[in-house]
Amino acid sequence: MAHTFVRDVMTSKVASLDYSSMIKDAAKMMDDKNIGCIIVTSEELPVGILTERDFVKRIASKEKPLSSPIKEVMSSPLISIDPDETVWEAAEEMKTNNIHKLPVIQDNKIIGIITTSDLVEICSVGSDSEMRKICDDILTRMEKEQ
Repeated sequence: MAHTFVRDVMTSKVASLDYSSMIKDAAKMMDDKNIGCIIVTSEELPVGILTERDFVKRIASKEKPLSSPIKEVMSSPLISIDPDETVWEAAEEMKTNNIHKLPVIQDNKIIGIITTSDLVEICSVGSDSEMRKICDDILTRMEKEQ
């Protein structure tokens, strides 16, 4: 697989807002940028994430006012990964924590994000023989876990 490390496949443009910002600010930013999450910061350090899933589970279903601060509805603590980890480790982290977006942090700064869509894209590239090897590797890992 050509893209083995998180740094090779992550998206480096990541949107963020201060944790005191309002939910409606996050919704507008996500809509304007056509993205599925916002990294939430406090004093420019990452402290949480606000995802589309949070909008359903913590805002719409709870009838939370859009004028509420995002710190009240963000997912925290922030689960993240280092850019030098492998995409396999990123996939495992996502599976273990039932998440679809994994911020990439280096030296306490967000430098990117890797998503399940990124992982699917990686798996869809390559020849049939490469895909067969990847699938065999996945099945072998799954058998070892059982």
